[in-house]
Amino acid sequence: MIPAAFEYVRPTTVDEAVQAVAEGGEDVKIMAGGQSLIPVMRLRLAAPETVVDLGRVAEMRGVRDEGDALVIGAMTTHAEVVTDPLIAQHAKLIAEATETVADRQTRRRGTFGGALAHADPAGDLPAVALALDAQMVIAGPSGRRTVPASEFFVDYLTTTLDEGEVLVEIRVPKLAGDWGVRYEKFNRVAQAWSIVAVAAAVRRENGHIAEARIGLTNMGPTPLRASATEAALAGAAASPDAVAQAARSAAEGTSPSSDLNAQADYREHLAQVLTRRAVATAAGL
Repeated sequence: MIPAAFEYVRPTTVDEAVQAVAEGGEDVKIMAGGQSLIPVMRLRLAAPETVVDLGRVAEMRGVRDEGDALVIGAMTTHAEVVTDPLIAQHAKLIAEATETVADRQTRRRGTFGGALAHADPAGDLPAVALALDAQMVIAGPSGRRTVPASEFFVDYLTTTLDEGEVLVEIRVPKLAGDWGVRYEKFNRVAQAWSIVAVAAAVRRENGHIAEARIGLTNMGPTPLRASATEAALAGAAASPDAVAQAARSAAEGTSPSSDLNAQADYREHLAQVLTRRAVATAAGL
């Protein structure tokens, strides 16, 4: 199908983008890579009055090192994220998860910030951002503000972005110490949305697990942390039995949906299995 008519604006700076969104009318959509927006526009499930394309905002691209954190521009493509040496060195979990996003063509066009702002609970990157305690830098008419990932995702396809705001960059704290990471994803076919996925980062110390961070994909309307499992792992022996025991509580506090792909109880089972696998691999077991 052909989208409904709309105004098209292509700013070149963040300030111009914020202004374009403010002046875009009652129904304005921001386009990053367009991999989610364009299909729904073609089906006329969305008919925005104005589309603001961020493709030429150069300051929103790339990865830079700011000492204790990496800063990833929201318009950095998935393909750029996967091949970036800073991410490979300091945020390998992001690279692992991004490699599983859709297909090669989508990764060439889709963007890191676009995937986060879209906030699909089945998407790979929101749970990773949550596990890594990422912070979202947002620009709007009143200036810039920073929101932790734990507060950024509000509901299904909904974030804390207010009207007229743009996600500019994502700050990812570097992991200090002996950390291992792993992204485990279960889907029906290659390149499909995950039925359930688990992002794990584990810090070992003196033969024990000093800290574990575990993000869950598609276990509720937003990405979630497996808090009960994280608590059970803190100080536990770095052994397969201890990990397996802790993973049994991975689904506590979640609210997975039942759909054509899986029933809720099956998703709960998958969360336990994938958490055990992800944590064990991250811990080097």
